[in-house]
Amino acid sequence: MSFPLEPAAALAVFALVAVGSCIQSSVGFGLGLIAAPLLFLIYPPLVPGPLMASSVVLSLLVAIRERAAIDFSGLGFAIAGRVAGTLLAALVWSVLPSEGFDFLFAGLVLLGVALSLSSLRVDPSPASASAAGALSGFMATLSSIGGPPMALLYQRQSGARIRGTLSGHFVIGALISLVALAAVGRYGRAEMILSIELIPAILVGYLASGWVRESVDRIGARPLVLGLSFLAAIGILYRAAS
Repeated sequence: MSFPLEPAAALAVFALVAVGSCIQSSVGFGLGLIAAPLLFLIYPPLVPGPLMASSVVLSLLVAIRERAAIDFSGLGFAIAGRVAGTLLAALVWSVLPSEGFDFLFAGLVLLGVALSLSSLRVDPSPASASAAGALSGFMATLSSIGGPPMALLYQRQSGARIRGTLSGHFVIGALISLVALAAVGRYGRAEMILSIELIPAILVGYLASGWVRESVDRIGARPLVLGLSFLAAIGILYRAAS
């Protein structure tokens, strides 16, 4: 790996990305929610661009696997909202002082936790899909954590529909966010190299999900979706204490 880390830290990066990839492949989201807070602690340049770019590979694989269950009508409205949220995030990147990013990042992770724990019932509709897509785009472009708004929208759907629709959104949405990050100087050659170096861990997690996915479908996706928030909260507490 090109980033200057001790072997133990590099192994921790690999493990975090692999575990997050496995969970996202099984539930529909979770890579950013689990990995981003701790990756930011270990080596901040990994977030948001490299983690998001490497996740495109994972999302594409899951979307192809679950293509029969994708809600294409809702996906279109979510992508339209994603563009608006991404543009707003790019504006924030262009004016936010670097010393203020830590606080914004922590706030967005906590927002992801709150959305995951929320008992709100939001049914998919053009308006709700657009709003979820916009919030997902804003959060993902700033922190690589864009799953919770979309997961809240689809959390009462089948496991296959959650995985397929969210993955389809993440493939297109992440590419939109990466273009915005590149436009404001936050994703370039160095970040691209880091993205490529995370892909082996992404693939390991995806392959491991073959043993996990059936259990997720059997017990239901919602408990695991909500349980991910506890892991993110641990990451936030660790960061606050460091």
